[in-house]
Amino acid sequence: MFGPDKCGYTKRTHLIFTNKGKNVLKKADLDYKQEGEGTSHLYRLIVKPDNTVRVEIDEEKIYEGSIKEDWEILKPKTIDDPEDKKPSDWVEDSMMDDPEKTKPEDWVTEKRIVDSAAKKPDDWDDEEDGDWEAPMIDNPAFKGEWSSSRISNPAYKGVWEAKKIDNPEYEDDNEVYKFADFGFIGFDLWQVKVGTIFDNVIVCDDKADADAFSAKWKALSEVEKAEKAKEDASKKEEEKKEDDKKEDDKKEDDDDDDAEEKDDKKESEDM
Repeated sequence: MFGPDKCGYTKRTHLIFTNKGKNVLKKADLDYKQEGEGTSHLYRLIVKPDNTVRVEIDEEKIYEGSIKEDWEILKPKTIDDPEDKKPSDWVEDSMMDDPEKTKPEDWVTEKRIVDSAAKKPDDWDDEEDGDWEAPMIDNPAFKGEWSSSRISNPAYKGVWEAKKIDNPEYEDDNEVYKFADFGFIGFDLWQVKVGTIFDNVIVCDDKADADAFSAKWKALSEVEKAEKAKEDASKKEEEKKEDDKKEDDKKEDDDDDDAEEKDDKKESEDM
């Protein structure tokens, strides 16, 4: 399974292999390289007997690597030792508060205080207005939340990891590249732009056949690029004409406004 992520929003490409009935996604997505909107593109996936894979877009390599290393096709060779436990005195905090730094006695952390200058209004009626309370104001002595400076922790031992042991379930397989047959080809599409076409799909085990197929695409691509260049130039010219017309119309409107303003001014002077 090969193609861009859903809607192509993040411009990454997923590559998935099926092995023993399980779909396995490549550990890291591929860069999504596709330039020249509106022309055909050629995606090529080459699976080799040495269990390596090469991916090309428009005859340019974007990835080459190992199926065993870049996909979790096989179970890992080693696993964490389930018997290995982190010591109770293991320190993983690399930084600590400086024990020699303490909050100054005059450090003020109260952000709001009662306004000592406020007085109960003469017309305040406790029965009707309730118990009077002085309003709160910003504390001019407020210094913010105090925090100690940080220093390196001398007891720091690093991030603890369990020791590795051989995985008893690991089995090597030198034929992960191999597919007995292909029953069908399917497309799972999720797109936000119309006009996407999938065509001319080939599955083969002969490089010469694939190269011949690529040559046909390349010839078509050159024609498409030339025609698209003409179309883009024509659109650009039409846009320029439209912009020029808008500019002329604006200038004409401005001239009319200036003429009208002069007429109004002359009429005012005559009166």
